[in-house]
Amino acid sequence: MTRPPRTAPGGVPAITQAPPRMGLGVLMDMPWGGGRLGRRGIGFVESDDGGGDITDRVRAFLHRHGGDFAYSALAFQPRSRARVRTADYVRAYDRFFEAVPAGTARAFHQTELNMGTPERYDRRPAAEFTNELAARYGFSWVVEDLGIWSLRGIPMPYPLPPPLTEPGLEIATRNVAEAARLLDPPLHVEFPGFTEGGSFVLGHMDAFDYFARLAEDADVSVTLDVGHLLSYQWLRGRTGRGMYDGIEALPLTRCRELHLSGCQIVGGRFRDLHHGVLLDEQVELTAYLLARCPNLRGVSYEDPMYREDGHLVEKSRRNYARLRDLVTAWQRGEAG
Repeated sequence: MTRPPRTAPGGVPAITQAPPRMGLGVLMDMPWGGGRLGRRGIGFVESDDGGGDITDRVRAFLHRHGGDFAYSALAFQPRSRARVRTADYVRAYDRFFEAVPAGTARAFHQTELNMGTPERYDRRPAAEFTNELAARYGFSWVVEDLGIWSLRGIPMPYPLPPPLTEPGLEIATRNVAEAARLLDPPLHVEFPGFTEGGSFVLGHMDAFDYFARLAEDADVSVTLDVGHLLSYQWLRGRTGRGMYDGIEALPLTRCRELHLSGCQIVGGRFRDLHHGVLLDEQVELTAYLLARCPNLRGVSYEDPMYREDGHLVEKSRRNYARLRDLVTAWQRGEAG
């Protein structure tokens, strides 16, 4: 186990009134019948009535584990190459949320705001689509990674971090402020991923400082993906006890949500694989952050992996249970 330093260089900011702690949530990437997840029976499938439906495996997971979660969210995946229309998605989304226990709060992960791009980009269609969904489902927030999701209309296989330069920061801040202005629900901007072999980095600014300045200047809330933070630390050689170095430079008081997806260290490189199996380091850094994010609302277990009967795969169970217990204690005020 990696032990954190006893005191934070920046300390924990004093908060007069923290928002209610929602607890543990689930965030699920839901492709339409294709890709790695689709081959594992996870996502949406076409249905006889044309509206689309969740797979039997997703339904089994939500039936078995839905009660574990205080909120649920799905990540947008396009159904086709056609212009996105709300009518093409709502029947499938209805079925997703109907499979979640009643009373569970809802959120939405967009993938089309493209806030890290240095190009001109029209966010209005994505915002209008999102707002129509929010009016139907009552999303508590909308989240998207600060990344380059597409360039000249070509989607990236993994969102690239924005250019870590002063001009890149100025453009990204403007993009984020615009997206927040266009959206009806609150926008949570997620710290980008830096997985080696999956993305590359342009510019030399410190990503933690960059992200803090962006959040402050755009005046938005943020989401910290624990795997994304560790991927950046690994890229800089900050492993072991060093994984806590510099964390206080992040906009911790603006953090509303933590994300944890399955990661793996392969040949000394940090990989954000979304395979459901959490590293010990992710759980340990989560414990560290819970004590330092006074306005946090929830912790999302992202892209769980499960069998046909809905049970989590065996390799994921130990650290999922650790995460669940940790978040439960935090929600009760017994930790953090």
